[in-house]
Amino acid sequence: MLLFSLLNRPAYALSTDWLVNPQQPDARVRLHLSGEVYPDSRQLPAALEVQLSGDWKTYWRSPGDAGIPPEIDWRIEQPHGSRNIESVEWLWPAPERIEMLGLHTLGYKNGTVFPLLIKVKDLNKPITINAKLRLSSCTTVCVLTDYKIQLNFTSPLDFDPQASFLIDKALAQVPGYMPNTGLSAESIVWDKENSKVIVTANSETGWKEDVDVIIDGQEDITFSVPEVTIEGNQLRAVMDASSWLGEYNLSGESVTVTLINGESALEKSLKVKEGGAGSSNSEDTSIASLIVILGLALLGGLILNLMPCVLPVLGMKLSSVLHASGQEARLTRKQFLSSAAGIIFSFWLLATFLWVLKLTGNSIGWGIQFQNPWFIGFMVVVTALFAANLMGLFEIRLPSFLSTKLATAGDNSTAGHFVQGMFATLLATPCSAPFLGTAVAFALSTNSFNLFAIFTALGVGLALPYLLIAARPSLLKWMPKPGQWMINLRRILALMLLATTLWLTSLLQAFLPVYLLLVIALVPTVLILHRLLIGLMPKSGKGLLLLPSLFLSMAIVLFGAWSTGLFTSEEPSTSESLTWQPLQEQEIASLVAEGKVVFVDVTADWCVTCKANKIRVLDRDPTHSLLQKDSIVTMRGDWTRPSEVINAYLQKHGRFGVPFNIVYGPGAPEGVPLPVILDHDSVAAAIKKASSK
Repeated sequence: MLLFSLLNRPAYALSTDWLVNPQQPDARVRLHLSGEVYPDSRQLPAALEVQLSGDWKTYWRSPGDAGIPPEIDWRIEQPHGSRNIESVEWLWPAPERIEMLGLHTLGYKNGTVFPLLIKVKDLNKPITINAKLRLSSCTTVCVLTDYKIQLNFTSPLDFDPQASFLIDKALAQVPGYMPNTGLSAESIVWDKENSKVIVTANSETGWKEDVDVIIDGQEDITFSVPEVTIEGNQLRAVMDASSWLGEYNLSGESVTVTLINGESALEKSLKVKEGGAGSSNSEDTSIASLIVILGLALLGGLILNLMPCVLPVLGMKLSSVLHASGQEARLTRKQFLSSAAGIIFSFWLLATFLWVLKLTGNSIGWGIQFQNPWFIGFMVVVTALFAANLMGLFEIRLPSFLSTKLATAGDNSTAGHFVQGMFATLLATPCSAPFLGTAVAFALSTNSFNLFAIFTALGVGLALPYLLIAARPSLLKWMPKPGQWMINLRRILALMLLATTLWLTSLLQAFLPVYLLLVIALVPTVLILHRLLIGLMPKSGKGLLLLPSLFLSMAIVLFGAWSTGLFTSEEPSTSESLTWQPLQEQEIASLVAEGKVVFVDVTADWCVTCKANKIRVLDRDPTHSLLQKDSIVTMRGDWTRPSEVINAYLQKHGRFGVPFNIVYGPGAPEGVPLPVILDHDSVAAAIKKASSK
């Protein structure tokens, strides 16, 4: 026996051990080789086995609405990488469609086995595998983990019947390696007018209940869940097609159509033909949905006038009303129509800005311009100039070469009102309002035409007060007669805009040193307060009032800096303040599994609605005491500066702006979203629902 063992060729390990990454204990992977060799093609059949516990899943080559497909870097021709390997073909078993949080993904629950065909350069030389697998596994959270796969062997190998059975079983689930299934994909037609594709297919044995049609092969185009109709052995599947690139054309392109009919599947490459319209019912449904969204956008823009961040804008509107009182109806109508046009034009600029970001693949969202220090600085200058204008420091006039009869009227000109409407819109964008989030989310996820249509409706909604006065100038007759009260009101409005200027300046603390912010804030404050004191005490003289203006301005700026936490790295807090953990989505599932309730608050320093929620609800009882319980974990995501993690988290929940609050718990592992404007009752109800099992 000893002699025969010495004469026998050495046996080599055909499989790796189970590989586990400590960051994801619910997943493990293993590489198998069967020992078989295909001499003609110099290929070795292999398989990557992935096991996932519980409800974890991983993804197909085209993951659908979300997810990342697994991939292996074989590091061929790299130092310390795989050697004597020419290429590796990855084969994909037919996936299943998985729905979670309103998203439809394609993948495998509890794991799968991926067949591999490893092509070597020389079958007579040693083979080294030194690769890195990147695997995405998800439940309500997603974890991206890496595994090092290492194996050394020399062909020929010992035959491993268990590995061979595993590989053959996995190959039988790959559509291209299945025996004749009686399935045939006949055609795919592109309905360009309605952005739909229509697939026709046939099954000789008939169609089962669990039928699915999947299209992939176009990297920048995604396809919706199919609407399937079956007549006899014929199948017709209609799918919406969309692309983040905006305009696109599928006609003449090649795509891969995968038909799944129970345990049978077929994969075929087809060239897309341009054809007739899709379902008229689907078209009517799309038009009806757009009309509803336009109505919500109109209502959201109107409600935006009442949001806390639009209070300075309301002051500018009141100022316009005061100027217009007592003048001709024709001139009033022109001025207010001009303001409305400025608001709508500004919304078009915002839509264009977001459209360009969408085309270039950047993060998109409502109010993200406030993540740019140059934009904030520009708004500081603008609001300071408006405040100074209301205080009478100067009058805004157009250059002489642009002047007209109305333009020569100064800041009361048509052009002046147009510009005022534009900046009113820019000041309103740090807010989310009821119905606004729904409209913006739909706009940012649809085609270019719908995007601009929805933003136009938002602008019309915000401009409705102006349009109302333009339609009925006689409403101005209800305004009080001009007098000293108008001058005093202008001063109050100037102080409101000055407060806005100081608030905008505080947003720059993430980009500029504190001492520079104090200087920036001090200059407009001194000028405006000095002008205010001159108006109140005209006999005192400008020189005598300069020193009191300086000291008063320093006191206001220092108090504002202290109250906003400018001198500290943390927000001002009380002895019983909440302890906020940074938002880490991957920890939420484990905390919920422990029986905890997780309250998530996604906010930003430039979001006034977020501040209002904090002051009115989160920092006040009974919500404040409720969130302090040991069973509740509070997490906060800060979107003040650009963050791909926060942006992805928001878009995962169908949101494109802040504030966003959601509660997770044993009774609601997928989360209970809260309304934009919080109240104590809604927070308590969400926590109660998430707590109950």
